[in-house]
Amino acid sequence: MEAWVVVEHGEPLQNIQLPFPELKRSEVLIEVTHSGICHTDLHFWEGFYDLGGGKRLRMVDRGIELPRAMGHEILGNVANLGPEARGLALGDRRIVFPWLGCGHCKTCEAGDENLCDRPQSIGLFSHGGMASFVVVRHPRYLVDPGSLDPAVACTYGCSGTTVFSAVQKLFPLVSSRTVVVVGAGGLGLSAISILRALGHTSIISIDINPHSRQAAIKAGAVAAIDGKVEDARDRLFAATGGPIFSVLDCVNSSDTAALSFSILAKGGKMVQVGLLGGVLNLSLVALVARSATIMGSTTGNIGHMEEIVRLAKKGQLAPLPVTTMPRATAQEALMLLREGKVTGRLVLT
Repeated sequence: MEAWVVVEHGEPLQNIQLPFPELKRSEVLIEVTHSGICHTDLHFWEGFYDLGGGKRLRMVDRGIELPRAMGHEILGNVANLGPEARGLALGDRRIVFPWLGCGHCKTCEAGDENLCDRPQSIGLFSHGGMASFVVVRHPRYLVDPGSLDPAVACTYGCSGTTVFSAVQKLFPLVSSRTVVVVGAGGLGLSAISILRALGHTSIISIDINPHSRQAAIKAGAVAAIDGKVEDARDRLFAATGGPIFSVLDCVNSSDTAALSFSILAKGGKMVQVGLLGGVLNLSLVALVARSATIMGSTTGNIGHMEEIVRLAKKGQLAPLPVTTMPRATAQEALMLLREGKVTGRLVLT
């Protein structure tokens, strides 16, 4: 099967032929028709995460091997079934849940495979959507998109699921109280759409890109503030009337985390979602005095993905803006994301 793979971190993707997989037990073979590109793919291509203070977490240190076809926002058609796979027919269209764990530990058994200490995520630890076919361990990791636009539906595997999980961590949340969403890329725009679908009307976006700020307003934010200006905090307070109880940071850099903490009200909560990286230096006395909560949120579980698809099928979820490109242009698409020239999501077809 054909695949566009990382052979060496930081070097152009290569088009290679991979062995066609032989299915075992309950495995399902999906012929990929749509695969979104997100910043996790960019970090994978670069080969590391920025831990701050000059430290890096390298992909090799996570046990990831090359060559690897990236891509974890996957939608496609059932092409073959293992001998024990049930409930599917050839040709069925499905969204792939990529955040697999070992499947056997207490965390996995509780339904939180995305938090497993032995991750087996598709597109990271096994070949993903930049290959023409993907092997999925079991039919339970496949969700029916119905009549949803497949270019949008594939994004629910990461941006939708990840943000829905993060929004849940902000609860309990008064629907009329302002929520600040930092970043208006794929995650940030998904967050605005999800918050509106859940009944929240006072959403303010912060982003340094004017095109992204325009997209945030179009998605339903009541205001969009340039996070690059020196008085961003003052402008935010002018728009909201004071400190904020709920902040969702879809960038999660040193700068955005510091800004997020600085705008929190007493009893406020900030949830860090993005992986741009860095460190957060703060006063521990201020943390206690403010009774603030700082939480990290990584991807989501299959239940989160099923719920986001349900909202979309009911017409409650505004679709994320997407641009499609052929799979053969995967390297070009990746560089567009790196250069900040993407609004919403790029989806390979």
